[in-house]
Amino acid sequence: MNIKIISVGKLKEKYLIQGINEYVKRLKAYGKIELVEVPDEKAPENLSEAQMRQVKEKEGERILAKIKEQEYVYALAIQGENPTSEAFAKQIDQLGIQGKSQLVFVIGGSLGLSDAVMKRSNAQISFGKMTYPHQLMRLILVEQIYRAFRINTGAPYHK
Repeated sequence: MNIKIISVGKLKEKYLIQGINEYVKRLKAYGKIELVEVPDEKAPENLSEAQMRQVKEKEGERILAKIKEQEYVYALAIQGENPTSEAFAKQIDQLGIQGKSQLVFVIGGSLGLSDAVMKRSNAQISFGKMTYPHQLMRLILVEQIYRAFRINTGAPYHK
C-alpha cells in the first residue's frame, strides 16, 4: 500500500516531527509512506468570507497539484464520517482488496479545505467535533494509519 499525507504549512515543532517520524518508521513495514507539505497562504487575522474562500482556493490548488488521478483521497474534515479505529482499519483493508492501493490523506490549513479539494476527495473523515491544530493532526493521523495496519494484521498494538 502507498500512503501519501498532504498537509498545508510547514511543521516546525520538534516533538511533533519526532512523533511523526517514529510512526513513519513503523509504517514502512506495511508499505510506502510519503509526507508532502504545501505552503500555506499568508493572510491577515480578520478575513472576510470572500478572503477566506480565496485563501482556501489557493491552498487547494497547491494540494490538488500533488494528487494523481488514480489515487483514492480522504479529506480530513469536521463534517466527515467519524469512524472507530476498527472501522477505519476495515475501510483501508477493503480499499486494498478493491485494488485501491494508493491512498492520499489531505489535511487543510487553519481555514480548512477548499470546495475543489472536497469535491476531489473520495471520502471525508473526521476525528471528532473538536478542533485540533493542523500540525498536531498530522501526528494523530499517522498514528491512526499505523493502528489500522496493526488491526488488519491482528497485531496486539491497538487495544
